[in-house]
Amino acid sequence: MLSSLHIRDFVIVEKTDLHFDDGFTVFSGETGAGKSILIDALSLALGGRTDVGVIREGADKTEISAVFDPNQAICQWLQDNGFSDDELILRRIITNQSKSRAFINDSPCTLGQLKELGEMLVDIHGQHQHQNLLKNTAQRQLLDAHAQLEPMLRDLAERWQLWQKNQQKLEDFLENEQQRKLEQEHLNWQFEELNALKPQEGEWEQIDQAFNRLSNAAALLEGTGTVVELLDGEEHSALSILNRCLQKINQLSKHDPALETVAQSLESARISCTEAIHDLNRFLDDVDLDPRSLEETERRMRQLFDASKKFNEPPENLHLVLDSLAERLAELEFGMDTDALKQLVEKNKDDYMILAKEVSAIRKKTAKDLSTKVTELMQTLAMQGGRFEIELQASSPSAQGIDHIQFNVAGHAGTTPRALNKIASGGELARISLALSVIANKAGQVSTLIFDEVDTGIGGGVAEIVGRLLRQLGESHQVLCVTHLAQVASCAHHHFEVSKQEKAGTTRSDIHVLDDEQRIQEIARMLGGLNISETTLKHAEEMLKH
Repeated sequence: MLSSLHIRDFVIVEKTDLHFDDGFTVFSGETGAGKSILIDALSLALGGRTDVGVIREGADKTEISAVFDPNQAICQWLQDNGFSDDELILRRIITNQSKSRAFINDSPCTLGQLKELGEMLVDIHGQHQHQNLLKNTAQRQLLDAHAQLEPMLRDLAERWQLWQKNQQKLEDFLENEQQRKLEQEHLNWQFEELNALKPQEGEWEQIDQAFNRLSNAAALLEGTGTVVELLDGEEHSALSILNRCLQKINQLSKHDPALETVAQSLESARISCTEAIHDLNRFLDDVDLDPRSLEETERRMRQLFDASKKFNEPPENLHLVLDSLAERLAELEFGMDTDALKQLVEKNKDDYMILAKEVSAIRKKTAKDLSTKVTELMQTLAMQGGRFEIELQASSPSAQGIDHIQFNVAGHAGTTPRALNKIASGGELARISLALSVIANKAGQVSTLIFDEVDTGIGGGVAEIVGRLLRQLGESHQVLCVTHLAQVASCAHHHFEVSKQEKAGTTRSDIHVLDDEQRIQEIARMLGGLNISETTLKHAEEMLKH
């Protein structure tokens, strides 16, 4: 449950620290005092959307912290997502530079994580929620939530998308079949021409090196021959001179050992010279002077170069062009198999319809159960003899299934249920919305429920019944409610008053918990306005005793 809420510089709230207990808690106050600001602040801490407009005038940032008592499921979520689980503090900071930061137990988190965790902790029912109930989309979502269909609906949406994707592919294929045939003929011609050439990876680099070697073979022969002659020729060759020098130094080193290092250097030079002569002779033996080899190399180079110009690709990339043509032709060949694509579309449709029918069956069962429970609750909300029915009609397949869902209501005995958006008054709509919320949350796992002026459009005895209903819900949940009705406020276990103060041209909102005497005064104000009489005070005191 929510144990405390700490607000800094939010709209007209400068600073407030609120501590909550379990049960049913109400917030009341004059119009414009900022009652709903509390709900907005908590929504922000739970990952709601916002902007810099929420920062109190004159402040550079707003900061909201919400402290919860985590249950086992919340602790498991914290562990799974890498957060400490010894406490639960959600914090949100918005700066006037439009920067937003979010924290879970003082560790940075994403807004997505904050929102996911917030949905497990709190369920907020806004003052305009009952108006949203008039929309068929909202009706379907409420029914699906009560039936806990979310996992199946995700799967259903994926099957729908796959079916539609392949259906579109089939339609596109049938429309563009002639164009694909022309493309296939053109690519076949290109593939056959390039495949006959059979370009290989790295081939161009090898041919280029071979051409340079063959076209300069004469110069290579003459030059290397000259070097061999200089190294190992007649009397004055490099090797002869090194041998004579080594012989002389060896003789001299007998008289002075210091010359042995010189002898070693000369021996190393002689060995290197001998190896170079050996390598040059082997090169001369292997060099290819055959004119046919040069002609063959030149012919292959021209073939690759011509293909390079034709396909507008560098010669070294021609093997990649061949691979690309083969892949595209394979795609076209598969695409030409209309029967296979038709079979795939039919399978996608069957997979979708199987799951859609399962979802529809669950919706029908849940609709019957929910209709019965809401009808029963309507009898206690001054709608005796009224009925609530959820009607399911077959509709065209969509990502949401094959059902059109409509909420019907009969406000009194002897009338036929008709569409909610056709006949329900504002008061009836508010009561039905509340009944749905109560039933849904009794079955839900969220421990903290917030109602923001859901009593709009009702009064008198109905308001008292709504208050009792919320108090009953507070026996199993923590219920927070913003209200303007004394009948609802008097049913609460705890009561906060929200007031507005003006000082030096600045408006501030103040929130404080009421003791028993203060609560009588506030209930009296809610009953009789600013002029509170003894009769009103006694009435307020009586209301709080029941």
